[in-house]
Amino acid sequence: MSTALSLNEIRRRCAQVVADWLEEPGEERQQAQSFVRDLLFAFGIRKTKAALYERRARRASTGGQGYIDALLPGLCLIEMKSRGKDLDRAENQALDYIDDLPEAEQPRWVVTSDFARIRVLDLEGAPGENGVVEPVVFNLEDLPVNADHLAFLAGYQVRSFGNKDQEKASIKAAQLMGTLYEALEGSGYNDHEASVFLVRTLFSLYADDSGIWDRDLFFEFLDTRTNEDGSDLGPRLTQLYQVMNQPLERRHKNLDEQVAQFPYVNGGVFAEPLSIPSFDKEMRDLLLEACAFNWAGISPAIFGSLFQAVKSAETRRSLGEHYTTETNILKTINPLFMDELRDRFTQEFHNRSGLKRLRASLADIRVMDPACGCGNFLVVAYRELRALDLDILTRLQQLGDTSLIPTLFFDRKDLPVTLEHFYGLEIEEWPARIATTALHLVDHQANQRMELSLGKAPEPLPLQTLANIHVVNALRTDWRQVLAPSPHVRVVGNPPFAGARLMSSAQKKDVTDVWGPRSGDLDYVTCWFKKTAEFFEGVTGGRFAFVSTNSVTQGVPVTTLFDALFTDGWRIRFAHQTFAWTSEAAGMAHVHCVITGFDKGERAPATLYTYRSLDREPAAVPARHINGYLLDAPHVTITPRSQPLSRVLPACRFGSMPNDGGGNLVVEANDYAAVSADAVAAKYLRPFRMGRELLHNLNRWCLWMADDFDPVDLTRSAILRNRVAAVRESRLDSRREATRKLAGTPYLFGEIRQPSGPYVAIPAVVSSTRLFYTAAHLPQTVIAGNKLFTADDPDGFLFGIISSSMFITWQKSVGGRLKSDLNFSNTFVWNNLPLPDVPDRVRTQVIEAGTGVLAARERHPERSLADMYNPLAMDPALLKAHTVLDHAVDKAFGATRTLSSNTQRLSLLFKRYVELTT
Repeated sequence: MSTALSLNEIRRRCAQVVADWLEEPGEERQQAQSFVRDLLFAFGIRKTKAALYERRARRASTGGQGYIDALLPGLCLIEMKSRGKDLDRAENQALDYIDDLPEAEQPRWVVTSDFARIRVLDLEGAPGENGVVEPVVFNLEDLPVNADHLAFLAGYQVRSFGNKDQEKASIKAAQLMGTLYEALEGSGYNDHEASVFLVRTLFSLYADDSGIWDRDLFFEFLDTRTNEDGSDLGPRLTQLYQVMNQPLERRHKNLDEQVAQFPYVNGGVFAEPLSIPSFDKEMRDLLLEACAFNWAGISPAIFGSLFQAVKSAETRRSLGEHYTTETNILKTINPLFMDELRDRFTQEFHNRSGLKRLRASLADIRVMDPACGCGNFLVVAYRELRALDLDILTRLQQLGDTSLIPTLFFDRKDLPVTLEHFYGLEIEEWPARIATTALHLVDHQANQRMELSLGKAPEPLPLQTLANIHVVNALRTDWRQVLAPSPHVRVVGNPPFAGARLMSSAQKKDVTDVWGPRSGDLDYVTCWFKKTAEFFEGVTGGRFAFVSTNSVTQGVPVTTLFDALFTDGWRIRFAHQTFAWTSEAAGMAHVHCVITGFDKGERAPATLYTYRSLDREPAAVPARHINGYLLDAPHVTITPRSQPLSRVLPACRFGSMPNDGGGNLVVEANDYAAVSADAVAAKYLRPFRMGRELLHNLNRWCLWMADDFDPVDLTRSAILRNRVAAVRESRLDSRREATRKLAGTPYLFGEIRQPSGPYVAIPAVVSSTRLFYTAAHLPQTVIAGNKLFTADDPDGFLFGIISSSMFITWQKSVGGRLKSDLNFSNTFVWNNLPLPDVPDRVRTQVIEAGTGVLAARERHPERSLADMYNPLAMDPALLKAHTVLDHAVDKAFGATRTLSSNTQRLSLLFKRYVELTT
């Protein structure tokens, strides 16, 4: 029965290699192939495509033909020389051959030997001090103690987490599986059975390369037991997969010898009966091509995300562009629980009893992802906990304590962290099946690391049966039926994003069922917060952390969501402010997200992760209290107001909305000449500005007939008549009754709110990169559209307030966002701005400083506001004017000293808000 070799068995075999070859003369021509065969056999490689001897290849440097002594495609190239020959030259020769190999065959390791010495070069290893990767060199007699340097031959591969090579390998692997899926789909295999078949094939390909069984056992079966035309591949694979589901004692005695070599797998991977698929030569060739790839190099977390996408033709085309990175997953699980555990490991580093207590505590932890998808959060959490367990055992061994390391072998009951401690809820079968498989793969990788470090680990087969991934609607399921709540449960994940206005009818019902009549403008993702709080109800303790769209920390949702959680005793343990999250969903490569982690009844310091820009690394800042806006400030409930909270501020209104069917009352630049040439229509032509026109200094006009309209003019001007008639038709075609009523006055804007005098114009949306909110003064003759807000500002005081650092700090904190852009709101931002009564002296200073900003702008009248306020290219004179303005506005808000940061301003703003609202 073929099973992976333990390191102890490998070392025993290596000792035999030493005994057989130590005294041999070591002639390259006569003995090289025999030596390589014996060396590979020591690591469980017998024959097969794993050892392509005398592989013909072209030397890149000379163009001449040569022969590679042995090639394990995608894994290792071996070059032999006679005893005493230069291994540097041998290695250079090997590297020369690699450039001529197809990508799928290019190896990661190069092994050279002169029979007396062995040299191992990892082409993906970390560079040394000289900037190059240094090979490992040892004498033949030292092969047994250095066997771990060649353990990759037996499927043992240790890789750094989240590195680029793993990502590249995972993308390539997913592309191969996508090609196989297309072939299955084209053959008429139904969707469910194709999914099951692919998972089984994935496991077999991975087992071939990773030491779960003898290397290339699956390849040998395909190569030697199936016809080249693929006609019998379906029945043969079906039989093989059935056999791997049967314990040895239940198998037929007359099984094909090649099939009988496969071990009993269990774990549910091969349990379900399937109909027999139909294959042809092309499909068989695709499968053999997949065998040539080194599947041991994939990351289960990354690959799982990609594998989930292969069933969609659209996402197959973009495989590798969109997946959840391990770095982003670690942003969630590390501050939730892993950082704390690693800190304990550091504190107890020299204390054997403390390390043992820490290891025992790992057995209490349970991790649940209630929207697990392909299981990448569970995979990474399992991997990190197993890695910590191994660190503890290794350190105890260094301290001379081996009491927790079994004498013979590890049984799974000896491990404090097992797959049974990880739970997932997923609404679709396909990703749930991937999640189960990915957990099996990462379990095997964790065991390999243990074998390499301690020389023993649990046997890879049979697999544990994993029944904790449930295919259910998490929002209509009682989570307590899946997992009993306790203070040791950690709930994590990346629930689905769907804004309040973008949800399906089923999703809207889910939100209503979870939140009740308070659902209002809540996003779909907030349901997981509410369900988690209900899951932990009555439990002292517990923690959870979710990735969500940043909209949950802006506007209306803040009050509903965070009031409920804070009232229930939860506090924000850590939070990542808005950043760009790389998602596995196609088309969502840069969703603007936040991460919020909660605990109950704990006193550990809170941590706020802030981002200078969306795609940079965060800075970790200690926080006394993180509120629902993800700020280090008291929690306050900010709700829409119909009137300004401050007695100093006038009303701020939307501009006028044309509601003209698109371009009938609004005149674009290419129509301006014709309209202005019509003497009748020209009487009503006015400059028109939305936010875009204001910021980019663009020209637009409108037909404004609200002041002195003469109905007879419709008969005098065809342009006027046709445009007004078009407005009437578009309004009559509307589904909204209110719009249809407006058809009675088609010459008027649908909503009219034009100021009667000069006003300050505030764009509805500006870039989040701006250091200051870019407003401007306009005369009443310029019509403000509905993407501008307007307020009367006869003396310029409002302009000064809006243009200050204090105001944009408030906007960024409590205002909404359109993607990452700042979205102004009169009811949320303006009407809640906590500006106290301002002394006349300070008011005058604000007005004068605002005038200074306008004067600085006038230095470059050719520049648009967008250009002037490019944060990378602001005129020093303009920056200086804003510094003067900030000082004046800070005093208007009651600052008694110079404020040096927007964090200080924010603290003052929330203080003033509490004062004005209590």
